[in-house]
Amino acid sequence: MQRHRHRPTRGPASFSPLVLWIFCLVSCVHGALPTTQKCDEPLASPLPHTAFTSSSVFSNGYAPGYAKLNRRGGAGGWSPLDSDHYQWLQVDLGTRRQVSAIATQGRYSSSDWTTKYRLLYSDTGRNWKPYHQDGNIWAFSGNSNSESSVRHELQHGIVARFLRLVPLDWSEEGRIGLRIEVYGCFYWADVINFDGQGVISYRFKVKKMKIIKDVIALRFKTSESDGVILHGEGQQGDYITLELDKAKLLLQINLGSNQYGSILGHTSVTTGSLLDDNHWHSVVIERYRRNVNFTLDRHTQHFRTNGEFDHLDLDYELSFGGMPYSGKPGGGGKKNFKGCMESINYNGDNITDLARRKKLDTSTFRNLSFSCVETHTFPVFFNATSFLQLPGRANHNTLSVGFHFRTWNPYGLLLFSNLDDGTLEVSLKDGKIAVHINVTNAARNYRADLTSGSGLNDGQWHAIRLVAKENFAMLTIDGDEASAVRSTSPLSITTGGTYHLGGSLCITHYLHHSLLSQSFQGCMQAILVDDQPADLHAVEKGTVGAFENVSLDMCAIIDRCMPNHCEHGGRCMQTWDGFSCTCDGTGYTGATCHTSIYEPSCEAYKHLGRSSDTYWIDPDGSGPLGPFKVNCNMTEDKVWTTVINNLPPKTAITGSSRERRTILQVNYSASMAQVTAITTSAEYCEQHIAYSCRMSRLLNTPDGTPYTWWVGRGNEKHFYWGGSGPGIQKCACGIDRNCTDAKYDCNCDADAKQWREDSGLLIYKEHLPVSQVAVGDTNRPGSEARLTVGPLSCQGDDNYWNAASFTTPSSYLHFATFQGETSADIAFYFKTSAPYGVFLENLGNTDFIRLELKSPHVVSFSFDVGNGPVELTVQSTTPLNDDLWHRVTAERNVKESVLLVDQVYRASRPAPAQGHTRLELFSQLYVGAAGGQRGFLGCIRALRMNGVTLDLEERAKVTPGVKPGCQGHCTSFGMYCQNGGKCVEKYNGYLCDCTATAYDGPFCTRDVGGFFEAGALVRYSFLPEAVAGASRDSRMLTHEQKAREVNLTKEEVAFSFSTSSAPAILLYVSSKTRDYLAVVLRPNGSLQVRYNLGGLREPFTINVDERNLANGQTHTIKMSRVDRSVTVQLDHYPAVSYKLPDASDTQFNLVKSLFLGKVFETGHVDPLLIESYNTPGFIGCLSRVEFNGIAPLKTALRTDSSSPAAHLGKLVESNCGASPLTIPPMSAATDPWHLDNTEFPFNEERVIPDGVNRDSAIIGGIIAVVIFTILCTLLFLIRYMFRHKGTYHTNEAKSGGGESAGESADTAIMGTDNPETIDESKKEWFI
Repeated sequence: MQRHRHRPTRGPASFSPLVLWIFCLVSCVHGALPTTQKCDEPLASPLPHTAFTSSSVFSNGYAPGYAKLNRRGGAGGWSPLDSDHYQWLQVDLGTRRQVSAIATQGRYSSSDWTTKYRLLYSDTGRNWKPYHQDGNIWAFSGNSNSESSVRHELQHGIVARFLRLVPLDWSEEGRIGLRIEVYGCFYWADVINFDGQGVISYRFKVKKMKIIKDVIALRFKTSESDGVILHGEGQQGDYITLELDKAKLLLQINLGSNQYGSILGHTSVTTGSLLDDNHWHSVVIERYRRNVNFTLDRHTQHFRTNGEFDHLDLDYELSFGGMPYSGKPGGGGKKNFKGCMESINYNGDNITDLARRKKLDTSTFRNLSFSCVETHTFPVFFNATSFLQLPGRANHNTLSVGFHFRTWNPYGLLLFSNLDDGTLEVSLKDGKIAVHINVTNAARNYRADLTSGSGLNDGQWHAIRLVAKENFAMLTIDGDEASAVRSTSPLSITTGGTYHLGGSLCITHYLHHSLLSQSFQGCMQAILVDDQPADLHAVEKGTVGAFENVSLDMCAIIDRCMPNHCEHGGRCMQTWDGFSCTCDGTGYTGATCHTSIYEPSCEAYKHLGRSSDTYWIDPDGSGPLGPFKVNCNMTEDKVWTTVINNLPPKTAITGSSRERRTILQVNYSASMAQVTAITTSAEYCEQHIAYSCRMSRLLNTPDGTPYTWWVGRGNEKHFYWGGSGPGIQKCACGIDRNCTDAKYDCNCDADAKQWREDSGLLIYKEHLPVSQVAVGDTNRPGSEARLTVGPLSCQGDDNYWNAASFTTPSSYLHFATFQGETSADIAFYFKTSAPYGVFLENLGNTDFIRLELKSPHVVSFSFDVGNGPVELTVQSTTPLNDDLWHRVTAERNVKESVLLVDQVYRASRPAPAQGHTRLELFSQLYVGAAGGQRGFLGCIRALRMNGVTLDLEERAKVTPGVKPGCQGHCTSFGMYCQNGGKCVEKYNGYLCDCTATAYDGPFCTRDVGGFFEAGALVRYSFLPEAVAGASRDSRMLTHEQKAREVNLTKEEVAFSFSTSSAPAILLYVSSKTRDYLAVVLRPNGSLQVRYNLGGLREPFTINVDERNLANGQTHTIKMSRVDRSVTVQLDHYPAVSYKLPDASDTQFNLVKSLFLGKVFETGHVDPLLIESYNTPGFIGCLSRVEFNGIAPLKTALRTDSSSPAAHLGKLVESNCGASPLTIPPMSAATDPWHLDNTEFPFNEERVIPDGVNRDSAIIGGIIAVVIFTILCTLLFLIRYMFRHKGTYHTNEAKSGGGESAGESADTAIMGTDNPETIDESKKEWFI
């Protein structure tokens, strides 16, 4: 026998304290599957022939009674008269049975078999329900020959008396043929029929019950959409209510309020839908304290009740079937339950059995019945190709039709009729009922249009009643006569006598030109034609009317949004055939809103090239934590994540004591779970805390209970303070032994009358963040305290850099089985030089999931959830085995599967419309190859599956062939180091070394510049001076440097500047000869380059631009020389080339110093520059100054004692001369990381970004201009009073004999040893 695997639904685990107790209670419930024996007995074989019936029979030998598995009686099985989709084989099991499996065969020794079929079941032989699996009406695969049997284990067992098999497909060589067997076991349950009036009261043994744990189990069936199933309440405000609300199950529970008033203990949870289908539904409520499992038909919701209390305090009784008459007035308007219940159990008591034995109060019942009274509805199920034709009165002047319908589709033709001289259409348009009556006769045209209702495609039953007669039409929805729509337009009605419901035939034959092109998909019942119920039994027998593709006596509507597969708050929207998720505003994307659109950390944003800013992060990706905002500070070597809180700095505290402490709650801009996700993955965290005090003690003693403590993560109290550590009840001054009073370990513990402070950093990240501070000593006269709790700052992200290197093809890491049944996502980075390799795989019985590199250009994602293997591949245009990092993201859910490589190459495939949806795995998860497959050689990093990062490094430490970590990050991320920055490898990442550039920042993109006040200068010396007493080796090295570096045949110069004053020297390069290079602003503000390399009587000058560049705007100059060729580019204009005269030398001899802003040289200096450009010197901004690979301005600003650069005068670091932004920023519409205007929850501490407060900026600018003008005026007045020529600098001879003297004098000037220089410097500094 061929067996198809059983795919059980994995029920979520109960809360651990309840497991054994709940199991004992639930296993005692009558009607449950017996636990002592397997429910696998043959149920059909022992039945008599009369228990089998069918739609038709081919001949006597093919009767349904012969349709028993492995039997050869008659013609060897059942075959119908016609092989079409209207045939069925039915089995009456005699009583209700538990059914666990079904098996089929073809007709013996024939070409007749069934290849696909549906299973329907019922308690009464009416109102059939199709078997559902994986969210669909399930189609079972049948046979491929006449002899072999195919058995299917039901994913969930069913309880029924009648079973009906409906063939969907059959042998191409023959016709429909069937033999069957049904497997299951005995089922019995106590049943009570509730008439909508009676209530069963379960009285407690004591007046008041304090209940800490509950198990309530029952099964119910009803055709009503509303009604209270059970209710209990207490005088303290506690209550529990289970009720049907619009055919959904609503559980309301409240465990009470505290003495300070309401704490919002009310909790409401909804599950299920379409529960008014008159079929059995199973409910189990398991509660332990505030933890609740709420299960409906095997779908469990876990939740935790609101409030703080654990006990359910109920008075007197628990009522089943409705609200007790002694209930509160608010509950009086709720309907009682009308229908049937069975197997009612409350904490081990069988309520139905107690009621049967009259142990409970059932006095409210008029006629208590212990059998289920069935309703007499006859539903009709329509698909897209269905129609139902019913007869009516012809040639009558009154039209009257009515029916109930339910659907998910907003559009569809419900009813059509050809009148004697016109047409009638009743349709659903955008969830509203629209009626169009058109009558045409010789006299005139009559038309009546009616529209009513809204949102009628909500899956609920809705009633329509239409009456039309002479000059009158009325449309009523859901029996609401008050809101009925009427028309009194001139109208003449003569009925045609035939009505078509469902629309398919009408659209095909009658409504070719109708705007409506969609037939109705849904259910109808209670159909009235001419005020008479339609005889659908006669229709079923074929004696009245006609139909096509209609399922009679069955409503197969499915709620595809229950359970809701849209995750993270995505909104589920459905039609008859499927559902879609709207993810707007959730922070997630994908078919089921599973994948986060944000990066997991600031570290990840940095490595996308982002700079410091405020970002949304989602540390667990597709996990339960939502995205939240943080401040990201990208420094040169670290990435800091900061989460702010709402406690104002220096919050005053008074009136607290040890007996009654003041509790300060510290709330953050993220939840505690979100903050914990940051601290868990961080390398280091810190939080500043400060306690300012006056006569307010903090800790007081090292071993006693402190006056003040703080509460951290996990609600644990901590008795140490900032600057100290766990277990050390001291402050920072106690650790450093520098408290103001040595007898105490905290400054505040001295109880001084003066203000003191104890502050420091809390750095034990497992305790952070601070959530509460309890202060206990501010109630004495004169006592005061002020508390400051800074933001939480964490550095690094271990998850992002968690990596492993696979060094042998057979090496792999193993982890626990991957749990991704209905929704799974996998994301990681890899780098390799190998052409192929398996990244990871996990196996099941036949299910599996695998990701691998199939070739240097192809990544494959393959899986099987029971429908056969599926493989997605993406092909990269560039090789993926280039030893660079590549990012892989794969996702599978009930809607689609997606594979994404490097955020560029994408492949996707929709899930089949019907099929298995649950991925069931049992082996370990293998990262790398296992079982002899093609092994992976290389690195895998940041492997995250369903929001959980796997610790590859920890597992790699104990696994042969695998090493923790991975080197070579610069090959992938080195491109982010710009402007000459060098990428430096780190164990857990990389950093950009900007030392040799004129830039700073994490990617060497931030200009380093300075503001030069009058007289300020920077000097960079190219020649290291030989010091007396230096070693021979150092003198030789100096000599080698001189010979190698000081003679230049090419220069590269670049800088930007802004100024409003001219003339000025921007840059000057001197030498020990008369050679020099100068870039100056002439008196008219134009830019000039001066070269003197010898051989010419006058310096070679280049007038770069005649415009006035001293206009306060930023300008950039780039200049290069190679031998005689000089190229100059100003701003973003094209570069211009110049040529030195042939007489000019091409070698820049003995380069000595570079000056910025002003020349302060002891050797030869061009007299024209000194006289015309050097006083008062450059005033303005210089930025990103570079000369032949050195950054003189940056070196001077980062100066130390051994630096070759120094500055005189007032020089302040600033980026005021930085290049302006010439590329427009990315628009909000195209920037995936663009933040909306949503502020942090606590914006009183948020730093206002530049440009936000525009009014303040304008006022500040005006004040600054006024102050600057006054200072400039004073400057010129003072300098006029104390001016002198500075002839010492201009008259120094540049001769060989005076070279040594000049060098020593120059050294003296820069060391402030010359008296004349000291005086001038002092005056300029004072100014």
